[in-house]
Amino acid sequence: WETCWFKVELSIPPAWAGREVHFVWESDGEGMVWRDAQPVQGLTKEGEKTSYILTNSLKETEPHSLTLYVELACNGLFGAGKGSMIAPPDPDRRFTLSKAELVIFNRDVYELLVDLEILLDMARLLGEENQRSFQALYAANQMVNVCNVTDPSTFPAARDLAAAIFNQRNGESQHTIHAVGHCHIDSAWLWPYEETIRKCARSWVTVIRLMECNPELTFACSQLQLISVLWQAQQFEWVRSWYPGLYAQIRDFVAKGQFIPVGGTWVEMDGNLPSGESMVRQFLQGQRFFQEQFGRICSEFWLPDTFGYSAQLPQLMRGCGIRRFLTQKLSWNLVNTFPHHTFFWEGIDGSRVLTHFPPGDSYGMHGRVEEMLKTVKNNKDKGRVNHSAFLFGFGDGGGGPTQKMLDRMKRMSDTDGLPRVQISTPDRLFSVLEKESSQLCTWVGELFLELHNGTYTTQAQIKKGNRECERILHDVEVLSTLAAARGGVFRYPASQLQRLWRLLLLNQFHDVLPGSCIQLVVEDALQYYSEIRGAGARLQEEAVQALCSELLQPEAGSTESTLVLNTLPWERTEVISRTGPAGTEALALVTVPSVGYAIVREPLLPPQPVAVRKEEDGSVVMENGIIAVCLDTMGHLTSLRLVDSGRESVLDGCYANQFALFDDVPLYWDAWDVMDYHLETRKPVTTLLKPLEITLAGGLRGSASFSLQVGKSSTLTQEIILDATCPYLRFLTQVEWKEAHKFLKVEFPVQVRSTNATYEIQFGHLQRPTHWNTSWDWARFEVWVHKWMDLSEHGFGVALLNDCKYGASAHGNVLSLSL
Repeated sequence: WETCWFKVELSIPPAWAGREVHFVWESDGEGMVWRDAQPVQGLTKEGEKTSYILTNSLKETEPHSLTLYVELACNGLFGAGKGSMIAPPDPDRRFTLSKAELVIFNRDVYELLVDLEILLDMARLLGEENQRSFQALYAANQMVNVCNVTDPSTFPAARDLAAAIFNQRNGESQHTIHAVGHCHIDSAWLWPYEETIRKCARSWVTVIRLMECNPELTFACSQLQLISVLWQAQQFEWVRSWYPGLYAQIRDFVAKGQFIPVGGTWVEMDGNLPSGESMVRQFLQGQRFFQEQFGRICSEFWLPDTFGYSAQLPQLMRGCGIRRFLTQKLSWNLVNTFPHHTFFWEGIDGSRVLTHFPPGDSYGMHGRVEEMLKTVKNNKDKGRVNHSAFLFGFGDGGGGPTQKMLDRMKRMSDTDGLPRVQISTPDRLFSVLEKESSQLCTWVGELFLELHNGTYTTQAQIKKGNRECERILHDVEVLSTLAAARGGVFRYPASQLQRLWRLLLLNQFHDVLPGSCIQLVVEDALQYYSEIRGAGARLQEEAVQALCSELLQPEAGSTESTLVLNTLPWERTEVISRTGPAGTEALALVTVPSVGYAIVREPLLPPQPVAVRKEEDGSVVMENGIIAVCLDTMGHLTSLRLVDSGRESVLDGCYANQFALFDDVPLYWDAWDVMDYHLETRKPVTTLLKPLEITLAGGLRGSASFSLQVGKSSTLTQEIILDATCPYLRFLTQVEWKEAHKFLKVEFPVQVRSTNATYEIQFGHLQRPTHWNTSWDWARFEVWVHKWMDLSEHGFGVALLNDCKYGASAHGNVLSLSL
């Protein structure tokens, strides 16, 4: 991630008058040319950008001597790893400058080569049954015959032969491809957040140069947070001072309708794991940005590269003024081919959005004949619609469109035998699709990606930080709102909360929250969570002081009391832990009303205290009048029974709370994937380090704890807790994880039979099958869930809750949580 600066002094020979002159730079590190203290051109060898055009035709009045600076980063388009494209940074990697030259660019030869490329691709790809392939082949052959490479005067005749082919027009029924420039830049992935700032500048300054030469070029920019790097975001406002000239140029091209912000959210977030409120805030911050900057909100949700899409998204989109959705990620499905490219997507409440997957199955096309033909051939909705998107430009690590991509597509704008290609905009595409939508099919429910199931569990600390910070911000906002509503001197901390929300939203980017990023990014993300926790605790304390200042004043002669707040919208009766008069921890049973408070002086007495006893075989029995549980010495739950009905939950002869270790050696990418075959490697965790012992003997709370060895060198300690009046059993689990290529889960086989299990998602729930009847069922061997999953039959059910996990499964009668 080091940076080197090169000072480049150029002197163009006078003999080059009238010629097109380029400064050529080739290095395996990304670079950017600066001229007159402004960035003017990104340089990325992997993105086919290795030259800066000094002049299209050198004039006597133009400067022949000038000084440039090249900022060279010690990282390539895909970070600083070695070997494969996806690799962690290598601290020993060296970067090389291999070429720095002043050259004459022969535009006539370049145009001839592009003509030949298109003709030869037509000849090769249209097939022997298509006469156009032979026409293209013979035209290319004649061009070679006519052209004398030593005599430029023969070039125009050769180009006329190509033009004769390109100018033969299509019929009216030909499919129309809407080409939109695109540059997918991951906010953080194989590089840290800070490097993304420079990636944006390198990519977008190059797009601006292209727009100056190609007024027809349109460019869709979907990373709101990345645009904000240049325009608005609180956390990166210093970038405005880095690139003020570029900032002004982009604003000009937005006004012209060429640089098109799309997306509607703050970042391209993960589509599964953020809470409902987090997703609303993604849209709120994104749409507010569009309204403030451009006087309109975005009508397209643009999320091409995340790992599945929640069934709640259509309702959230419609609620935020969005009725159109574009992605392509389901083309990555490993098992089933998704049956549509253009369709209506219906959410859990019946909300529908018009959805389009570019049929070329990519957001990084290069404008080649092969890609155009694939777009038409691959389209699953032929006959229903006759238009589709084509996103061109280098992506993931930035880069964007090139001049050659544009030049290829100019030749295919309306050439018989090829689809009609027009430079377009997302709005133009979706407007046409809306007119053609009468026969479109509807897909109901989640868009589940049959790949990358490991991202629900990878990087457990990030998952825990996300859930905790979502909870903290909820509580701060509830208490601050109540405090502000009371009046007085308290002021709602809007700006502080916006800063904290934006940090949380940034960490929900689709390679950060899923854990598919390098260690440096994980460290940044954990630091942001720490900031949110610290600032959130301070804001919460300020709100409580303002809201309850009178209640917090001790009354003369009163007994020691505790103020207990409930930030949830239902009454709660729970056992809490508080500090007693002697500074010792004491338990109390309290009832607190919905979004209210209670003063605890004399704790409530439970209708039935928790009874705990140890049996002769070492097992522990706990009962509170609602449920009765039995635990063996290994910590297995051998019985979970409703006291009133006597109904047993644990299957006879089975152990619940059974930890199991699986091999985790995926076909492709470690951080992303877990394959179905991992299920064949199940090994129950059976090595006991410390047998079950009673830790609290009953009354308000009973508990027992034990320790296990997991794998070769990991340890697991768990305390199992039953509180008075509580209808559930709690498991506090601490794992010291030191395994590689292993996957730890905990399983609960239950006496419930149902063909579907229910999983909590954002603001709702959905059902998924517990069987593997079809390939669509089997492909969901590992799914995502939020705070609970439930398996129920008529009149009875068992739910498994969690406070920081997302990976889960329910197969047959076994509920499994991925740890």
